[in-house]
Amino acid sequence: MLHFSEDPTITRFVPHVAATAQQPGAYVWAVDQDRAPDYWFPRQCPRAMAWVLPTTSLADRDRVVGAGCGERVHAIEYGWLEAMQRARLFAYRLPADRFQPFGAPEPHALVAVEPVTPLGPPEPVGDLLRCHAEAGIQLRVLDNLWSFWDVVINSSVGFSGIRLHNARPRS
Repeated sequence: MLHFSEDPTITRFVPHVAATAQQPGAYVWAVDQDRAPDYWFPRQCPRAMAWVLPTTSLADRDRVVGAGCGERVHAIEYGWLEAMQRARLFAYRLPADRFQPFGAPEPHALVAVEPVTPLGPPEPVGDLLRCHAEAGIQLRVLDNLWSFWDVVINSSVGFSGIRLHNARPRS
């Protein structure tokens, strides 16, 4: 299990209710390797992400991800590009046996309800643009996320939006 943070000094994760929480429970949040790329961003950076599912139509794949452009695309706004290039992000490894899947119908995260101690010191993630490139994930930089987001959520691709409340207003 992984937890990403710009703070390299965390020695213990304590359950809390996130400021943006849509549920009342206090949790320690983590993700597995498959969802790790969702967090290769500065914490407050708004991002729209889409990926091909087995049920994704060819038309949606071409329209959202792009013909010949892989399986996944992440989008940020130009105003966040410099922060993305300068961010110092760290990955904390956490004990898997403390976490349960969270989210329905498909789990998108893992949560613990008790404090969790990292398995060791955090590891620097490195250049976030390079992480995307090496993982074969397109990174689009857009003036505004909302037009892309509207297409994504009305298609047959898988998707996730994080910190969208920090995006520029709809134009």
